Amino acid sequence: MVLPRGVRVHHLRVVLDHGYRHGLSYQMILDRLLGLVSVDMGIDLGTCNTLVAVRGQGIVLNEPSVVAVKKGTNQVLKNGEAVGWVAKEMLGKTPGSISAIRPLKDGVISDFEVTEAMLGYFIRKVNGRGKMVGPRVVVSVPSGITAVEKRAVFDSAERAGARRTYLIEEPVAAAIGAGLPFAEPTASMIVDIGGGTTEVAIMSLADIATCESVRVAGDDMDEAIINHMKKIYNLMIGEQTAERIKIEVGSAAPVGEETEIDVRGRDMISGLPRKTVITSEEIREALQEPLSAIIDTVTRTLERAEPELAADLVENGITLAGGGALLRGLPQVMQKATGLEARLADDPITCVARGTAIYLEHIEEWKSTLENDMEA
Repeated sequence: MVLPRGVRVHHLRVVLDHGYRHGLSYQMILDRLLGLVSVDMGIDLGTCNTLVAVRGQGIVLNEPSVVAVKKGTNQVLKNGEAVGWVAKEMLGKTPGSISAIRPLKDGVISDFEVTEAMLGYFIRKVNGRGKMVGPRVVVSVPSGITAVEKRAVFDSAERAGARRTYLIEEPVAAAIGAGLPFAEPTASMIVDIGGGTTEVAIMSLADIATCESVRVAGDDMDEAIINHMKKIYNLMIGEQTAERIKIEVGSAAPVGEETEIDVRGRDMISGLPRKTVITSEEIREALQEPLSAIIDTVTRTLERAEPELAADLVENGITLAGGGALLRGLPQVMQKATGLEARLADDPITCVARGTAIYLEHIEEWKSTLENDMEA
């Protein structure tokens, strides 16, 4: 028997002995053996960014969920490598023959073929092009999506080269990645604000007690800023400019001294390039609508909690994750609205990706408890 490079007979014996001692099935033992020649990974497939985590290595990839294609086709440019950062640089700047698109909308796949191409690129980049065995992959999905939407994610991962695919709900992955006592008999609450969706969940004993998913998140904050610039200044700006404004001067509540920022775009009346100056105060006002929708979702979820779980949350509070949670002043606003302590998770942007990798480590232990009806 010829073993793949880097794999020794000793490695095989260790895996086999461990499997037999712990009563693992043939399929589980085979998965572990194949894991010696592939890089199993957890994927946070987000509307704005895709993150990949590998056990023992942490986050190994963090790129925009953007693909550049020939207009009118699904053919990816640059030999299939105009993906991620390369494609994002083209957003809003492409000539007529090229489209830079986001194949996910509100956390779900809107373009199946392009998503498959994007996932394939990311999986090959992490697993290595020379690997003959595809990886086991755990992909996070919003808790509120339909069975058809879940199947689209599952099929995309399979076609992109995954040997075995598991789905995990985003709030569960975020809770695991944030280090919450997810499997203990006490309530934990996570609010994961991504690009396309906000996931709010109360969990106990390795399962979701109550959960709500709303398709209002970071992208809607950017859209609110774009609409504000149109309405007040007759200035058309792009998505990347709106995101920059949100990051640099956006806030949910007053935090320190008010600031200003130069904004450049196209005048909607003259059609010519123009710049103006806006304040952090007016951007805060512009963000009130999407923020109110998120706060309302949190309070509705709390109202549905069982009394004993609600009692636990008085002590355990609320943990915020996702890129949208980095908006200045958001924990204070959340705390004022709910009366519960609200805190940011450590490195909130990577919580979901790290959670998927940890889940992969405990797949035999947790997969019977968590929803995994797409498993092949």
